[in-house]
Amino acid sequence: MALLNRKTPPLVGLDISTSSIKVLELSRNQNQYRVERYAVEPLPQNAIVERAIADIEQVAATIDRAIKRSGTRLRHVAVAVAATQAISKSLRMPAGLTETELQTQIEMEAEHYIPYPLNEVNLDFQVLGPAEDNAEEVEVLIAACRKEVVDDYLAVIQTHGYQAQIVDIETYAMENAYALIAEHMAGGGLEKTVAVYDIGATTMTLNVMHDKRSVYSRSHSFGGRQLTEEIQHRYGLSYEEAGLAKKQGGLPNNYESEVLAPFTEALCQEVMRALQFFYSSSPFNAVDLILLAGGCAQIPGIDKRIASRLGVPAAVANPFAGMSLSSRIKPQIFTNETPSLMVGCGLALRSFAL
Repeated sequence: MALLNRKTPPLVGLDISTSSIKVLELSRNQNQYRVERYAVEPLPQNAIVERAIADIEQVAATIDRAIKRSGTRLRHVAVAVAATQAISKSLRMPAGLTETELQTQIEMEAEHYIPYPLNEVNLDFQVLGPAEDNAEEVEVLIAACRKEVVDDYLAVIQTHGYQAQIVDIETYAMENAYALIAEHMAGGGLEKTVAVYDIGATTMTLNVMHDKRSVYSRSHSFGGRQLTEEIQHRYGLSYEEAGLAKKQGGLPNNYESEVLAPFTEALCQEVMRALQFFYSSSPFNAVDLILLAGGCAQIPGIDKRIASRLGVPAAVANPFAGMSLSSRIKPQIFTNETPSLMVGCGLALRSFAL
């Protein structure tokens, strides 16, 4: 099972997160992408726990509903495991090795970096290109994930007859989607250091991109479920009702001051703490831009609040800015969902030679 990029048949991006299933299908005409179909389907609470699939039947049924609701006819999907479930490492290898020789060499080297027996993991690699300072070497990315994790993803996809063509890692799906955003930056994003925060239901992941490549990724527990649960308890709603109210509005007048404001403050603190940890554990001491993705990026004005608190320009991530939309998609509804579709976008792009 490929963990990285391979030539593939047309496929849909399938993002399995803690709180929902996101499906996205893209098409391309020359260099112009178009969003053909998408759907977001909520998952039952605790169907996925700490990014592990806890209820295969519930997750499989939700995937089936999402794919059918999207209207896509494609049966092949690209899916991603969480970065915390995978191990990736950049190595240098002699240039000129055949793929078989490279694979043998990588399997020997991998034993030093993977804390599991190799027969218990899915291992893949991708040649990134020549080493910058040595023409006789190439830089190779290796990626590994426990087979039991990959098998659970395959099980929920195959239950209703779909096929996982690619199993990616969220870090690289995010990098893929970020490349579309970087195209609209000065210099095409080169020499830029950008902090991309994916703030989902239970996990905040900071991916730092430098020269359009991921140079740092770290996740910790914090997310929008805390806000949902506070709404649930404060206003006597079910978890599902609280999630809908958070997105659609209609809560009492004290919601913004007594519930949303404290959560937003906590979110700003977590963003600041994650950035400081990045500075302390890397050669970098500044970023040029903060991009916000995930469900929490839909909080009105959160980008301005974070920019003000951290003194760094911030914006809501939108890899779809240069894309057209199929006539079947309602632009306003889609725009509201775009921050949570970053990973799905990166996965859908796997249909194309990048």
